[in-house]
Amino acid sequence: TVNDLAVSGARPIAVSLAFIVEEGFPMESLERVADSIRSAADRAGVSIVTGDTKVVEKGKADGIYINTSGIGVVPDGVSVSTDAAKAGDVIIVNGNIGEHGLAIASKREGIDFGVDIESDSAPLSELIIPMLEQGFAVRAMRDATRGGLAAVLNEIASDSGVGMVVDEAQIPIPEAVLSGCELMGYEPLNIANEGKFVAVVDGSDAERVVEFMRSRELGRNAALIGEVVSEHPGTVVMKTIYGGQRVVDVPYGDLLPRIC
Repeated sequence: TVNDLAVSGARPIAVSLAFIVEEGFPMESLERVADSIRSAADRAGVSIVTGDTKVVEKGKADGIYINTSGIGVVPDGVSVSTDAAKAGDVIIVNGNIGEHGLAIASKREGIDFGVDIESDSAPLSELIIPMLEQGFAVRAMRDATRGGLAAVLNEIASDSGVGMVVDEAQIPIPEAVLSGCELMGYEPLNIANEGKFVAVVDGSDAERVVEFMRSRELGRNAALIGEVVSEHPGTVVMKTIYGGQRVVDVPYGDLLPRIC
């Protein structure tokens, strides 16, 4: 929720929190969840201002469901929208993709990928709010959660009526994620993230935005991965590492049950 607000250009200030808990859910697990939420809210600088708890019969829920909503304030002069990308803009991602989805898959499926893969979950407002305060010409932003990078790029291209060309060699994908995706038959660009976002920025600000992101913890692996073009509107094309090109399709279905 905090990240949804941040990529809309808003400074998050408050969230609601609701639990639907299955009868018999361990109290120690509920306490651990609540402590984690408190820590995340403190880090993001938001207050939990309202909420609700419901207990349902055993077998009527998968342990626990958590629902949040939030409120933020958009500063004067800030305007970002998925329909605002223009030919000549550049596409920037703030760091490595695919880590969250693979970390969840390894735990749920009991798969050992040979290396530890940790979720990238983080409050993006830590990076986005100060970035916007620099006055960069940021046209559009989206956090790459369900559907991953592929879904975000296709959404912006479709909403803006533009084409996109991305360079596979420039997309920051850790070797562990590549290996895990190869083992599982996943497309890395479709893997969910919880601490990554795409920014479409005026080309004149490209280097300054990447430099600024890399100066912050949540953007240390930021990369310019492509550009917005007037050709093939609504379509994302990737230059492959083998010298060819392929269309980056809109993901369909979910690699994992909904987790965010």
